[in-house]
Order: sequence, then C-alpha cells, then structure tokens
Amino acid sequence: MADTTTAPATQAAAAAPADGTRPARRRRSSTPWTEVLAMTSLQLGDTSAVSIDNAVDDEPAFDPETPRDMSSYPPPEPGADFNIVMIGAGNIMFGSAEGPWNHSFRLEHKLGPRLKVTALIDPNLERAAQVVEDKCKSFVRSAYENCKFYKTLEDYHTALVAHKLPPPHAIIVGCPPAYRGGTTKGTDLELTLIKYFPRVPYFIEKPVGTCPVESAKTVARSLLTNGNIVSVGYMLRYLRCVQRMKQILHENNLTVMATNARYSCAYEAIAKPAWWTKSIDMGPVIEQGTHFCDLSRYFGGDVDMDSVSAHAVEWYEAPGKLSKIPVDEAKIAEDDRIPRITSAVWKYTNGAVGTFQHSVSLQGDQYFCELEVWADGYLLRLTDPYQNPTLFVRRPGSSDEERIQYNEDDPFFSEISGFIDTIEDGPEPNILSTFEDAAKSYELTWAIRLASETKIVHKPSEIA
Repeated sequence: MADTTTAPATQAAAAAPADGTRPARRRRSSTPWTEVLAMTSLQLGDTSAVSIDNAVDDEPAFDPETPRDMSSYPPPEPGADFNIVMIGAGNIMFGSAEGPWNHSFRLEHKLGPRLKVTALIDPNLERAAQVVEDKCKSFVRSAYENCKFYKTLEDYHTALVAHKLPPPHAIIVGCPPAYRGGTTKGTDLELTLIKYFPRVPYFIEKPVGTCPVESAKTVARSLLTNGNIVSVGYMLRYLRCVQRMKQILHENNLTVMATNARYSCAYEAIAKPAWWTKSIDMGPVIEQGTHFCDLSRYFGGDVDMDSVSAHAVEWYEAPGKLSKIPVDEAKIAEDDRIPRITSAVWKYTNGAVGTFQHSVSLQGDQYFCELEVWADGYLLRLTDPYQNPTLFVRRPGSSDEERIQYNEDDPFFSEISGFIDTIEDGPEPNILSTFEDAAKSYELTWAIRLASETKIVHKPSEIA
C-alpha cells in the first residue's frame, strides 16, 4: 500500500480531471499516405539536428500515485488503423513463461481494434508464422490476420515499394542485440531503418547492441540527427516506485550523493550456453547488469568513465567454483567463460559516487535485486523491482523506514503507452530512455567489464 504523502502536480496529473480519471485520448492527426510515402525517401541531409538534454532531471515523469496497470486505463477509442511492423518473433515480443515481457500483449491493450500488425520480420519464418497463427485463434485476430512474413528488413522494404504499400506508423524492434546497435553489415539494423524508414518511430529493446561502444555512439548520433521518435525499453524507469523516488528527490530539493546497486541472478535457472559465453552475450554485466547500471545513471547522471574501477571473481578462482551450473562449461573456451562476481565503483560527473555488484551465486529461480539512492538525510531503497517492487524510505528525524508499495503497476505497458502517446500527441507522451542515453548505459557496462578484466590477479595457469 502506498503512503499518503500528497504528490506534486506533474504535467500528466495536472491534465487529469478532478475525479481522478484519465483524460480522454486525443485523436491522432491524419496524414495522407502520399505524404507519408514521400517521407520514407527523405535523405539524412534533409533532416535537422535535434538536441537532447541529458542532464539529471529529478522531477517525476508522471504522478506515481496514479494506478498504471492496463486495467486502470480506459478502453481504447475507435479510430484509424495503427500499422505496426515487428522485428523479432521471440519471447520479448510475444511472451514466455520466464517473465512478464510481451510487447504484443501491451500493444493489443493500448491500441485495441486499431492495431494492425502488417509485417513480422524474423529469419525463422516458421516460428513467425506459428506465433501469428496462435494470435489469430484469439480475440485479437483482426490485428494479425493480414500480417506478412519476411526474413529481412530489406525483403520487407522491397515488397513495400513493389506493391506501393504505406509505411507503418511504428516499428517495434525485439530481435537479439547482436543484430543491432552496430555499423557493420548484420549489426546495423538502426542504420538500415534510417535508410528505409527515416520518419517512422522506433521502439528498440535494450541493451542497444553487442557491438563496440564507439559503434553504438555512432548509431546514437545518426538517430539524433535523423530526428525521429526513438524509445529504448529500459522499463524499470517506468516503475511507480522509481518515479516516487524521483518525486521525493524533487520535492525536497535533494542532490544525489551516491547510488549502490546489486543484481544477483539465480544462475541455476539459466540454461542458455550463450549466456555463459562472453563472446556471445558479452558477459552478465552487459547482458543483465545493464538494467541496474541504467537505473543508477537515471538517478546519478552521466558517469566519468575514466573513474570506473572494478574487480571480478573469475571462474577458475576458489570463490568462483559453482556447484549447479546448468550447462556444460567444459565446452566453453576457458578465456570465454564468465566471471562469478563483478564489483565496480565510479564517480558521476557531478561528484557523486556509484557502486554496482553483479553476482552469479544464487540458486533456485528467484533473483535478488536492490538499488539504494543516498542524499542528505535520506536513504531511498528499491527492492525486488521485477516481481514485487517495494520502496523503503528513511527520512530526516527518524531512523525508521517508511514502506511504499504499489500493486497496480505495469512498467512494460507504461513504456509502450508512452511511446504511442508520443507518436499520437496523447495524454502521457513519456519516453524516459532515448537511444543516446541508452548508449551511455551500454558504455558504462563495457567500462565495468573491461576494468575488471584488467585487474585480474590470478591467471588460470597460476591456480593449482
């Protein structure tokens, strides 16, 4: 149950009616298809540069006291079709038993009968056809019944031009990070999107890629110059507890002194060999830790990358021996095996301090994740953000912690809803993670990994 502290009037809250219901969604403006088609051929040189301020903003993006689960929103209004292209037919797009992620499910509830998935792009056409067939057996059939399947983005664009079809209103990118965020062929999805669909909004999953950091920065600059709408799926920023933390900092005019993040996975349940192989998934800090490195930056701001220092417990050291690894690690090259513990510290550019620890140590299937934000007189402690987000607040004048919990919350829906509202000039146009900002989180995770690898004290050959 949430505390009873009155929230400040944010932009979204100010627009709400006095009875607490959500404002009616404004209808999207209609652009003739001839104009939209012309936009797809626009060259990068024709777009004006856009500047994005990445300074820390402690003001909450929305009123955290307002319920934000799907059932709290009014039913979608009827209107013109909203055409979407999905890239990737995997779990992040269509859901799995492993977690709550499922972009298609949120889009169905946000757009209702307006949703039309016109294309699904995935090299595994059989899988793509199967997930759409399953959708067509349900009440959302109208959203998928005319969906076409393509192996590549190039194939889709060729068909679009050949049949003089209109471009989509948005493209949702949920393919593995190895195929995006880079500048070389096969990793350059965003650059290809800019080439073919420069004016279409993109929603892109995190992390931004598995490419070199400089490549991700190049892509970020290209997207920034292109100037279209881009949102990256760091969904933890959209948690009501996280926005409550922002609200407390803003209300009390506080400056963050330190962040302390801990991410401990349940390794026994991770049976994917790629995850245990640094050259494929890039290691646990980059693949998993990205969530909490990003959330740390959300409160602390930009990081002085030269200040990043880290140590790791490697697989061959005595503390790194694990008893329940679910894959055959002997099949992974020794220099390609992941560390068990990675502990890092850094300075933010404003002088604050950040720490992060990723642990491959817990068994079972429950993770342990926690973020602390320290300020003068205050400790804000976020626990279990994935399953049961709870905020503990210690304030001046008391050593007791206030417990804040919101039951009606769905950050996955909030990020999708904010993306669509940004496109349509809707009531809550919140994009809390740009590609440029996400690239900075990616840079931090790489800085941590590289710093830990340069501090290795014992080599495998030195361990008896």
